[in-house]
Amino acid sequence: MRFRLLRRNLLALLAVSFIVVTLFLTTRVLNSPQDDTSTSHDVAQQSQGPRLDDIMKFQFGSVPELTKSVYSANYKQSILNADKFPGEPQLVLVVQVHNRPQYLKMLIKSLESAAEVHSFLLILSHDYFSEEIDAIVQGITFCKVLQIYFPFSVQLYPAEFPGQDPRDCPRDIAKDEALKTGCLNAEHPDSYGHYREATITQTKHHWWWKLHFVWERVPALQGYSGFAVFLEEDNYILPDFYHLYKLMLDFRKSNCPDCDLLALGNHKKLTDFTKLSSKVLTTGWMSTRHNIGMAISREVYYKLMGCSDDFCTYDDYNWDWTLQHLSGTCISKPLKVLVAQGSRVLHTGDCGMHQKENCRPEWAWQRVEESLQMAKEGLFPQSLLLYGAESVEHKPHMKNGGWGDSRDHGLCKNYVRRL
Repeated sequence: MRFRLLRRNLLALLAVSFIVVTLFLTTRVLNSPQDDTSTSHDVAQQSQGPRLDDIMKFQFGSVPELTKSVYSANYKQSILNADKFPGEPQLVLVVQVHNRPQYLKMLIKSLESAAEVHSFLLILSHDYFSEEIDAIVQGITFCKVLQIYFPFSVQLYPAEFPGQDPRDCPRDIAKDEALKTGCLNAEHPDSYGHYREATITQTKHHWWWKLHFVWERVPALQGYSGFAVFLEEDNYILPDFYHLYKLMLDFRKSNCPDCDLLALGNHKKLTDFTKLSSKVLTTGWMSTRHNIGMAISREVYYKLMGCSDDFCTYDDYNWDWTLQHLSGTCISKPLKVLVAQGSRVLHTGDCGMHQKENCRPEWAWQRVEESLQMAKEGLFPQSLLLYGAESVEHKPHMKNGGWGDSRDHGLCKNYVRRL
């Protein structure tokens, strides 16, 4: 009897200890003050890769298990292949990943074929968590990989904000009717009278959280002075991606020191790639032209963070249109971008936020192969030439709405203040 009582007390003590540790990890990720920094010992341990006591299998069984896994992984930041590729990264790629595993496979295949990929740090930022996607990432062997996880995803909040609360107002209900019914966000439709849709607002939330987390909360990037190139899971990079990046850095240094951003991609087809491969353009940043393969420096990141309130309250559910709005308003001097005329980033996705049906990744792969055939003669140019210098000015646009809810504004602002 005494033994059973002792055993029961010991198990209870272990359970309480585990809960305390879990809460500590969660609070550390969510509530760390902005000036909180890891000790040099912690940074060294995290940058060297997972320690034995850091290895914990990601749990996919339930929402509470997923949530605990997300916070633990964001705190520990175990880097895959760190022992195989030691040293500081020469290029950081940040990929926003949702739930299109076939397109993610294509992106990874393109990375595997890229020159000097072993010197990259690949950061995959997830807002959907599945065993299939995790297995794909675990198969990467050609560079260092860090997975980070958006902790306010719809998947983790299936029936409450920032997911879709059943008490939320229907998208198309009139405000007068919404006020009568007493739905939660009746006071806050967007500029066009529509109420929030969680699956629509998630992308902008994820992008802003990711931008801040990467530059402020990843110890492996402390001291990194290069650009971070932002991609999406349905992108495909060409083999000379890093070669062009280095040429653009040199060109910027000598010919365009006031260029804020680099755009390694554009939305043109590769029909004239060989002719345009070595050409670059300087211009003002525009959403529809420069949101693919966009490279952001730490200095520009600080400019953007200074406009957090404006970003988080502007009534447009698109991060890129919001960024264009900031360029020349909150950011007094419009953002200037150096653009590759021969795109090193292809957009493979035929499915996305607004199109869910008839997704055919195999057709995308066929288009990629055809594009690569057209591009192969123009890869790895020796130098760059200035193709043109357009005026840099604020380009106003009509906001798209979808971002009128005060809860979205508050959560978005909170990323900068607390994580």
